[in-house]
Amino acid sequence: MRTTRALVAAATAVAALGIAAPAAVARDGMPIGPSNIVAMPSVIPRGGQLTITVDGCPSGGTATSDAFRPTRLTPVGGSTAKGHATIDRHARPGAHSITVLCVGAGRPLTNPNAYTVIGGVRGGLGGSTSTGATPTDMAIGGGLIAVAVVGGGVFWMRRRAEKRI
Repeated sequence: MRTTRALVAAATAVAALGIAAPAAVARDGMPIGPSNIVAMPSVIPRGGQLTITVDGCPSGGTATSDAFRPTRLTPVGGSTAKGHATIDRHARPGAHSITVLCVGAGRPLTNPNAYTVIGGVRGGLGGSTSTGATPTDMAIGGGLIAVAVVGGGVFWMRRRAEKRI
């Protein structure tokens, strides 16, 4: 009974994967246009370097977004193209999309929410003015060491008293 359920679950998973697979293929097996846009890292600060990889773009192309200038994608082998974009210093924090247009492809592909730009924290000085350990940190650390030494001494004295009995 358990084997049958496992086989049914596996068959369902394989069928769902087969239905979800992209079916846009030209006559000779090459994709018609871009089929997958990956932005790494997916969370990036302003001014950071974003790597864009696109499948189905054998001749290269252009990637655009509202958070960086249009970026040229160069072929890296097979049907993959890659490019590097620098996020603008004034890009708004939040999710951004990437649109890719490949050379020779008639249709662009957009990946909504491809990456997220994180902004700076707007806070006061709040402890950011000192570097290293503060006097409070030193007092807490010294107190913990003192407690450990006293506790170890008491434990050692008790063990020593037990041996005399």
